[in-house]
Amino acid sequence: MRTLISLFLFTATVSAGNWPGWRGPSGDGVSAEKDIPTRWSSTENIAWKVAIPGEGHSSPIVWDDKVFLTSSLTEKNKRTLLCLDRPSGQTVWRRDVVQSPPESIHRLNSRASGTPATDGRLVYVTFMRAEGDRVVAPNVSSERLITPGKIVVAAYDLDGNETWKTTVGDFVSAHGFNTSPVLFEELVILNGDHDGDAYLVALDRQSGRERWRTRRENKTRSYVTPIIRQIDGRTQMLLSGSLCVASYDPRNGKRHWIVDGPTEQFVASMVYDGKYVFATGGYPERHTVAIRPGGRGNVTDTHIAWRTTRGAAYVPSPIISGRYLLMVADSGIASCFEARTGKRHWMERLPGGHSPSPVSADGLVYFVSDRGVTTVIRPGETFEIVAQNEIGGSVSASPAISQQQIFLRTHSHLHCIGTKKN
Repeated sequence: MRTLISLFLFTATVSAGNWPGWRGPSGDGVSAEKDIPTRWSSTENIAWKVAIPGEGHSSPIVWDDKVFLTSSLTEKNKRTLLCLDRPSGQTVWRRDVVQSPPESIHRLNSRASGTPATDGRLVYVTFMRAEGDRVVAPNVSSERLITPGKIVVAAYDLDGNETWKTTVGDFVSAHGFNTSPVLFEELVILNGDHDGDAYLVALDRQSGRERWRTRRENKTRSYVTPIIRQIDGRTQMLLSGSLCVASYDPRNGKRHWIVDGPTEQFVASMVYDGKYVFATGGYPERHTVAIRPGGRGNVTDTHIAWRTTRGAAYVPSPIISGRYLLMVADSGIASCFEARTGKRHWMERLPGGHSPSPVSADGLVYFVSDRGVTTVIRPGETFEIVAQNEIGGSVSASPAISQQQIFLRTHSHLHCIGTKKN
């Protein structure tokens, strides 16, 4: 039976209509909701629009009547977590999580790029805290000095009270920081891939105490948020990055299997269609691969079902819609594949470049461009645009879907698209 096991696997049932973390309740951008808005503009079908202080590329998350997102008040050396009132967009509270001078970043990154996560009791957030003298950047083509630091993880209750805060390890990357927490059972799991002694680490949700740590031997920066699925009797935490694609047991961090490469660095999260897991991305080469998620040890020569290098995405994650695998390259070239065979049905250019990851609902896929144009596509063997909508601002964050509304963050504002709710 084709099934998508929730990324979060909460011990308590996730309330219908919530979007509790990176790429939603299942971590793959898919919403089960119906009657989602397909048409809007900067002034039409907007429930509210509010300015967000500071800067950040993190995506909003939604739980009941609260919206959470992070921001960097860089001039004040502050990294913050904000809680907004869902019906009005007004700020309920703001907490300064980290006080830090600005770390070195890539021009397409921000200092608040990690999307928070919530289980309805606590909100978990990550930032980098710059520490120590500048160092020569590892793993770059031109020599330069960058800022090393530490990964800080914190938990707040829904009223904004800090429950715990901890430092989990070193971090150094010329491209800056971006890690989104993953919630599984009683754990908060973090990807600590960087150009140093890289690691995966799991903390206790309630206390922040470390539960397990796994070394990532390739010591190479990547920014992939894992997904967790139940496959063939095993709970598998799947992520690409650090010169490999790999599966781990999220309960103890032990590795099930690994595929070498197919390239060095990754940003996009993986997806699963019930048979194959799919990874796209890469620097310096770009690949899209379909992998059979079985076996043990190194399965590079036995478990790759199909691959292509044409049209692969680096930053935007792919998405599954029915029997189709869809993605958009950073350049704006979108593709639709038959997921089981790798047959490409179409390849078309969308407006502008693309950094946000697509989302889907009610049989449609929403691709958001860097310049704020959302192209709504009906997946199929032929290319069909249902609508194109301009929000009026640059976008680097991925959208969230909750209770028949879309939450879309531009570089200056958060927009709630759809009918206003009381």
